[in-house]
Amino acid sequence: MDVDDPKLTGLKAMLELREELAENVTIQIVAFPQEGMYAYEGSDEMVAEALKMGADCVGSIPHFEWAREIGEKSIHRTVELATKYDKLIDVHCDETDDVMSRFVEILNALVMSEGIGTRTAASHTCSFGSADNAYAFRMMGLFEKSGMNFISLPTENAYLQGRQDSYPKRRGLTRVKEFFDSGINVCFGQDSINDPWYPVGNGNLMNILDNGIHLAQTMSFEDLDRALDLITHNGARTLNIEDQYGIEEGKPANFLVMDADSPFEAVRQRADVLASIRSGEYLFKRPEPSFDVELDLFRKTR
Repeated sequence: MDVDDPKLTGLKAMLELREELAENVTIQIVAFPQEGMYAYEGSDEMVAEALKMGADCVGSIPHFEWAREIGEKSIHRTVELATKYDKLIDVHCDETDDVMSRFVEILNALVMSEGIGTRTAASHTCSFGSADNAYAFRMMGLFEKSGMNFISLPTENAYLQGRQDSYPKRRGLTRVKEFFDSGINVCFGQDSINDPWYPVGNGNLMNILDNGIHLAQTMSFEDLDRALDLITHNGARTLNIEDQYGIEEGKPANFLVMDADSPFEAVRQRADVLASIRSGEYLFKRPEPSFDVELDLFRKTR
């Protein structure tokens, strides 16, 4: 939620909406300084105020700041606010093709020092997909140690990144496959719904998954059997709401019913959602399909 507004009008509306829809959907609000925590005057104070008002997460966008040192300062401030107000962290981190944008390194170090890696998400990290292997593999060892989560936005990252490339042209994603294979928690998400950054979003995570597994080249049979984790379990873990999901005794009955008989077939067929259940009650249920056939038409053609 963009909080670069002294009146915090949008935040107030979202807080009301979160309360109004609490029985139907889990909404986490990120206090996000869209123009930069320090590039926009007073933005860090607006983030702090948003947290006091009830935002769930501290956001920042360090690569948007005017210099590397200021970007690092914004990461320090983000972690400081998260520990002060006991909030989650979600940083738009290194959403650029510039391999020298390495704010994920300092974010990981700080949250690891504070012991809050599992409460932290690094979104995008596009530059990490362009980083050299020596740096990348060293950092992945540290990511495993911290437990930090990663969010990749396949459609937006593929659309927005690589624009200064001629050919070969980069895909724009972070190292999804390597994270997935090494046990670093990574999930897919939809970053935008019909906005200037991405005008064709519709929130259909099966579409996001379809794009993501192609772009990340994660389509071995083993990959496909666990691909749904990228938009289900891994996402819940990133949001720190694992206790709300899963088919286990004592957990609320929150789940989707897919039109497929296995996870593999759900991915292969780009399966539709047949029903959504929350706390054991239907949020929606698709009616059984029916087809009307004009039999007289067939008789006339014989």
